[in-house]
Amino acid sequence: MTPTTTAAAAPASAPRVAAEPTQYLTFMLGGEPFAIGILVIKEIIEYSALTTVPMMPDCIRGVINLRGAVVPVMDLAARFARAPTAITRRTCIVIVEVRAAEGEGSQVVGVMVDAVNEVLDIAAQDIEPPPSFGARVRSDFIHGMGKVRGSFVILLDVDRVLSLEELDLPGQAGGEPAAARAEALAH
Repeated sequence: MTPTTTAAAAPASAPRVAAEPTQYLTFMLGGEPFAIGILVIKEIIEYSALTTVPMMPDCIRGVINLRGAVVPVMDLAARFARAPTAITRRTCIVIVEVRAAEGEGSQVVGVMVDAVNEVLDIAAQDIEPPPSFGARVRSDFIHGMGKVRGSFVILLDVDRVLSLEELDLPGQAGGEPAAARAEALAH
């Protein structure tokens, strides 16, 4: 009798696992709420002075020393073609690990945000596809629109938004990837 009960219980639990909500860290940027999936976030640190690196794209504000590692810090507002983030006492740097170019593993990047809000569970059925028009962010940067408490939160596709390879401009520092330029110049 026990094997029958176990076999019947296993299929019932499988769909429930698939429907589990995903956790997102929500934050503010220019008065608008955004979110990043919690699984790519390594830590959140207080904003501190950055070391600027010459010839970097405008959205890379500089680098920080994170326990001996050089980490580029991206200003999301500048990445979205907005005015650079104004530094306040609530400004934070969210340390995120994103996929690097094929075969290169992952890259750690800091993301400047106005303020961190909270971690929310957003169920798959509460996520709408990105809008095809009207968003103030490139549609390929948006993973979806999460419905939270009667409002929408923009769920970012971090691998696209934080792609350092996409920031490379022809003729800049010999065409080296942005992360490699930042690390080389920081030493």
